[in-house]
Order: sequence, then structure tokens, then C-alpha cells
Amino acid sequence: MSDSERPDLAAFEELQHFIRMLGDEMAAWRRRAHEAEARLKELDAALAQAATPANDPTTERTAGAGNGTVEALERENQELRQRLEGARARTKQLLDRLRFLRQQHEMGAER
Repeated sequence: MSDSERPDLAAFEELQHFIRMLGDEMAAWRRRAHEAEARLKELDAALAQAATPANDPTTERTAGAGNGTVEALERENQELRQRLEGARARTKQLLDRLRFLRQQHEMGAER
């Protein structure tokens, strides 16, 4: 680092970089959430259609004919819940890091 370079400016630029990265990450998560909501609407519509009396698996039909679809949807739902929980954890980590960097920047500005 040269004598003319101010450490607070370098920290501020690093903070700006992290904020941009966080904004990009949040935009990606927002896009994925919208896609997931659209997929959920499709699945709700398919489930509603499957729940009609003509498609009721409890009526006289071959045993287990409708169970595969429900089980697949339940597995997918569980997987999506796990992915959402992972996304929450990663977002929390990013926010914690951002808070830390902001505190470090504020402490540097007070000196």
C-alpha cells in the first residue's frame, strides 16, 4: 500500500463491492423465488385437477395408480423446503458479513 492510498477508501470500495455482490445475489434469489412460485402454481393446478372425483385414487381403480404422482410431488416439496432453508442460511451469512463490514467501515471512519 502506498502512503497516498487511504485505508478507509480501500475498505469503502471493498464494502461497495460486497454490497453489489449481495444485490446481485438477492436479485438471483428473487428471480428463483418467482420461478418457484410459478412452478408451485402449476403444481397446485395439477394437484387440484388430480383431486377431482374422476381422478380420485380412492375410487375403484388399479391399486397405487395415483400414488406415484403424489409421492413425487411430496419428495419435490421436501427438496424445495431443504433448498429454501439452505438459501435462508446463506442469505443470513451474507447479511451478517455485510453488517460486520459496515461496522468495520464505521469504526474506521470514526478514527
